[in-house]
Amino acid sequence: MRSRRVGIATFHRLLIEHGTAQNALDALPELARAAGVENYAPCPVAVIEAELKAGRTAGATLVSQTSPLYPATLRDLSDAPPFLWAIGDLSVLTRPMISIVGARNASSLGTRMAKSLARDLGAEGFVIVSGLARGIDAAAHLAALETGTVAVQAGGVDMMYPAENTELALAIPEHGLRLSEQPMGLQPMARHFPTRNRIVSGLSRATIIVEAASKSGSLITARDALDQGREVLAVPGSPLDARASGCNLLIRDGATLIRNAADVIEALAPMAPRAPSLPMHLPLTPPPVPVRDRRSLRDTAALHIQILNRLGPAPVAEDQLIRDLAAAPSDVAPVLLELELDGRIERGAGGLLTRPN
Repeated sequence: MRSRRVGIATFHRLLIEHGTAQNALDALPELARAAGVENYAPCPVAVIEAELKAGRTAGATLVSQTSPLYPATLRDLSDAPPFLWAIGDLSVLTRPMISIVGARNASSLGTRMAKSLARDLGAEGFVIVSGLARGIDAAAHLAALETGTVAVQAGGVDMMYPAENTELALAIPEHGLRLSEQPMGLQPMARHFPTRNRIVSGLSRATIIVEAASKSGSLITARDALDQGREVLAVPGSPLDARASGCNLLIRDGATLIRNAADVIEALAPMAPRAPSLPMHLPLTPPPVPVRDRRSLRDTAALHIQILNRLGPAPVAEDQLIRDLAAAPSDVAPVLLELELDGRIERGAGGLLTRPN
């Protein structure tokens, strides 16, 4: 995950293909070379050691996907982060969670609504999850400080962003938790926020949108929640207020309208209790798998061309691609990995494949 061009899907594929993390690291340079990337080197050991030292200094805990501390609600996601840095009370991850997100430029009414929902749901035993942004996120965290809240950060778990929420961020670990999949010390960039949102929604049984414009990050979180099979709830607002337009659109399209915590609890009541979910991916040290015979360079090149010809901007499921190619999965998988490492194809949520423009 810290090595260049190794994302979540590639991380798990390498483990399955090579059996152990060390074997996967050893194989990376040759795989990159086969994909046309010369002088490839995995993340240096010194960089990893420095990150681990920074985590210890910050009082953070590194939680792997195979750890019993890892949140069960994330394990069934196809793009679940293999590792999370955490600062605070890890026991909150075992409790039921609800996400509350919304506009950064929240109205006074929206802020009061977020606080009311977070306070009342916290009193009912729910942990409140949000993204530590200004506006609705900050209001929800603040109201749930005593009952438990989880802040999912877009940058490193030791980085206070935005700076105006530093005091709030420092208070959260007393009864809650700060989480991040990013390296220690990483300043958040724009591209980190959409990926952060899938964790916000994935941790929770439901996501509540309090205020959101028709094009906003909160709607990305709502879409993530739907993709993950979670409930989406929305607070209605005036049609004349642009900050309510996203919520009103969600309600029009089927999201549950809520006015208070009682509405939230009623909406969740029909849902059966979640059984403990099993990891979808192999542990970090699965049984060794047999090494495949290397295909001829001619066959490999031909398969590269066939795959690239069949992929475009529209997502395609890997099993559908394999059927279209009429090829053996054991032949296609390593070629897909080479193309991923070369940046010629991308793997998105649910393992869907696309070819970048």
